Amino acid sequence: MKRVFAFVLTFIFLVSGVVATSSAISFVPESFADLVEKQSQAVVNISTSVKPKKVKRKNQQPSPFTGDPFFDKFFEDFFGGIPGGPQMPARPQNSLGSGVIISKDGYIVTNNHVIARADDVVVKLQDDTELKAEVVGKDPKNDLALLKVSSTEDLPFAKLGDSEKIRVGDWAIAIGNPFGLGGTVTAGIISARGRNIHQGPYDNFIQTDAAINPGNSGGPLFNKEGEIIGINTAILSRTGGSQGIGFAVPSNTVELIVEQIKEHGRPIRGWLGVRIQTVTTELAEAMDLDEAEGALVSAVVEDSPAEKAGVKEGDLILSYDGKKVKAMAELPKLVAETAVNKTVKVTVLRAGKVRTLQVKIAELKEDEDALAMNDLNDEDAETGVAGMTLTPLTNDEREALGLSDDVEGVVITSVERGSRADMSRVRAGDVIIELDKKPVQTVAAVKKAIEEKEGRSLLMLLVRGGDKLFVAFKKEQEAE
Repeated sequence: MKRVFAFVLTFIFLVSGVVATSSAISFVPESFADLVEKQSQAVVNISTSVKPKKVKRKNQQPSPFTGDPFFDKFFEDFFGGIPGGPQMPARPQNSLGSGVIISKDGYIVTNNHVIARADDVVVKLQDDTELKAEVVGKDPKNDLALLKVSSTEDLPFAKLGDSEKIRVGDWAIAIGNPFGLGGTVTAGIISARGRNIHQGPYDNFIQTDAAINPGNSGGPLFNKEGEIIGINTAILSRTGGSQGIGFAVPSNTVELIVEQIKEHGRPIRGWLGVRIQTVTTELAEAMDLDEAEGALVSAVVEDSPAEKAGVKEGDLILSYDGKKVKAMAELPKLVAETAVNKTVKVTVLRAGKVRTLQVKIAELKEDEDALAMNDLNDEDAETGVAGMTLTPLTNDEREALGLSDDVEGVVITSVERGSRADMSRVRAGDVIIELDKKPVQTVAAVKKAIEEKEGRSLLMLLVRGGDKLFVAFKKEQEAE
């Protein structure tokens, strides 16, 4: 009986092990071959060329041979041009990249940097057919470009998927032309979402470990269903080759930009009209916040949607259009993707109270003035406090710092290394305009405010390089 029981128990363990193993194996696809066979037809090779520019060499007399066909050809072939005449490079400049057809009528998405300086763009299909492409529009800030080719037949294309549905750990398949090797397939997973790699104001990249190399730029990143979830854009590498960290523009962003370019010939972005900064741990403490999150308004543009709606300098933006703003970098993208003239709810924290404002979003103009500063002046002697040397803001200093005549505040002329001011990251040349949310117009006022509140951090508003910036002026103990 014991032997029978032992046998049964062993059999159960074995079956359980097989089931568990089968379950684990089921997560691994047998092959991506069917996906690749179908979707690679939509992936194209993009070659660009820049026409040679004629340049006349300076301080050189024309050659006596100029105008003779034999000598013109001789100098062109062996010396790049006729001495003293127009000089022409021997060959045009070329570059290679990837792209993906997204509609049967020939619309193609690639990276802006692939075609940015091109005079001619040629698209090669998987069957080696070459078609001249028209650049319909570009979006340098998201590194996207939309091309169009004409064909007598419907072209194979891939559909844009929903990048919001992808999860970290999902399969990712890249198809492109790395190093000019057409039709190369690599596979990996989604390593992270929402990456900010400091390439632009709207960074929101998908990170993948599917191998991406030079030449993959502009090619698609697919999910296991064969939908485009991103356009491969950049790699993080010390060698120039793949090290398992690649980045793609999410397909939802691609779809939005493509539709805008089709309709307007350019991207259309929403505009709020605020200058914002990150809420650091120190700033959170100085503002009596439980968590360092949100977007802190350091300045409001005059006559902007934000100003009209009542947004104030020092407001902490907590949510935008029903979406929580956990980090400062999230807000520019949310605003940019808002339809022009749409009224959105913006929730702010002001003086400890939560307020909801209604903001009618305008269109961002690329030449929009960043901000108009509102500041002023003072007249006491140079003084030192907390490791800073302070001086009144004179007209000469305004001119030297490039400030407008109406700027009001106190200039930091020097910062002692290792001091409280140094640890708070203020710099010589900064102009203090507010302390603890109160305007300061004299050196004495700054000194008094700091000395009266040595036991806690202070919220300090500066003008630095023409921009307004909040810093947490650390308490004495933190600086030691």
